[in-house]
Amino acid sequence: MTHQEHRHQAPASVNCAVLTFSDSRTEEDDESGRLLRQKLEEAGHKVTDYGVLKDDAAVISRKISELLDREELQVIITNGSTGVSHRDVAVEAVSPVLEKKLDGFGELFRYLSYQEIGSASVMSRTIAGMARGKVIICLPGSPAAVRLAADSIILPEIGHMVREVSR
Repeated sequence: MTHQEHRHQAPASVNCAVLTFSDSRTEEDDESGRLLRQKLEEAGHKVTDYGVLKDDAAVISRKISELLDREELQVIITNGSTGVSHRDVAVEAVSPVLEKKLDGFGELFRYLSYQEIGSASVMSRTIAGMARGKVIICLPGSPAAVRLAADSIILPEIGHMVREVSR
């Protein structure tokens, strides 16, 4: 079966959780989280969970584990804490739960990002993968990065990813 046929059989709407990891943002001023929720909902997806968590690996790990236990949830998308500073811990908190990694997601994101911001894109540790029948995507926290990932990768492929993970 071709990727076009897989996409055609993919769900048009999926249930998503959106998490922002930041020591400085709140739900009131979380532009990236708001943008991601808006884009998902405009595309017909349902955002069932949203929150802003501190850059703390233990807190992040607990929340991801809690969300993985939610049967109706299909996708977890995070933003923030994917850089190289000592406070950026999303990758360390999420990677251990991934059963399969989608290396191409990060590679494609960095390639697209390079076209916009140049060599600084090498400092992005954006990752994606699958765990317990769910898709998990970790994005940088800037609105530009969220927009780029949503428009170029997530929205075109989210249903397809969910179809493949749930098989």
